[in-house]
Amino acid sequence: MSKQNIDWGNLGFGYLETAKSYVSDYKNGSWDDGRLTADHTVTISECAGVLQYSQSVFEGLKAYTTEDGRIVAFRPDLNASRMADSARRLEMPVFPEDRFVDAVKEVVLANEDWVPPYGSGATLYIRPYMFGSSAVIGVKPAEEYQFRILTTPVGPYFKGGAKPLTIKIADFDRAAPRGTGHIKAGLNYAMSLHAIVQAHAQGFDENLYPDSATRTKVEETGGANIIFIKGNKFVTVKSPSILPSITRRSLEYVAEHYLGMEVEERDIPLTELPEFEECGLCGTAAVISPVGKIVNGTEEVCFPSGMAEMGPKTKELYDTLTGIQMGRITPPEGWICTIR
Repeated sequence: MSKQNIDWGNLGFGYLETAKSYVSDYKNGSWDDGRLTADHTVTISECAGVLQYSQSVFEGLKAYTTEDGRIVAFRPDLNASRMADSARRLEMPVFPEDRFVDAVKEVVLANEDWVPPYGSGATLYIRPYMFGSSAVIGVKPAEEYQFRILTTPVGPYFKGGAKPLTIKIADFDRAAPRGTGHIKAGLNYAMSLHAIVQAHAQGFDENLYPDSATRTKVEETGGANIIFIKGNKFVTVKSPSILPSITRRSLEYVAEHYLGMEVEERDIPLTELPEFEECGLCGTAAVISPVGKIVNGTEEVCFPSGMAEMGPKTKELYDTLTGIQMGRITPPEGWICTIR
């Protein structure tokens, strides 16, 4: 196959329709065999469970062209496992984890000429998602579901480099201690939209949500886990109500086993923020987004790493993880799924 005639170096982070999507339907207690489709529209009942009671979960991962020309995905088995956990929490049928990985491979191969070339700075974003498709009017789970995967080529999340963000302590709660903060459900992101629009209107890039029980400890932002650097320590939040970020877990391993850092996963009081030297948000889209300043009302915490560029330790973490993803650095066993 030949590559699409796309200006890969100037792609934004948005949706661009590709050749095929993957779809599988759950009916009468089982999933069908699944199929590729060129139809990128979804037709469902006006009373579908997803529309009435927000039964939807999703994932996000990327396919890359490596330095030696392979097409690979990064740890899709963990996305499969996390989606299974999300589905169980919302009383949705689990899409089998082995089939999830196979479907990712199938849809990427079907869109091979949309996978950006190595060195372009672009990747193929992969969005698996599942929703209740049958009609539900009483408050209960749907009886039928659809699992789909769409793909779209995307450029770097930050054009011109990742400039440090200014974030604020949110005025709202993100997740209750026994709620759904630990799963990747659409409803979690819907509740954050008002807060992020408000933050942007006030001149901030993102919200940092404290724990809802005491509002004294760091939890996570609207769409990412948060990490801190203190000396040679990589510090991140331990909480049952944050999303188990695949990027964050990978960075923890990189910090300890590649960079010789001490990793701490623990409670982080808001009062400790001034003690850290570097801060970042981590996720699939940008890998690490550096944070230069956190604002809590009239108080400001300005990290020594500054507002011009990533701090040195954060840059090491970023370069090492992206080097693993792109095939420049030998990966831990099982991290790289070769598609072609």
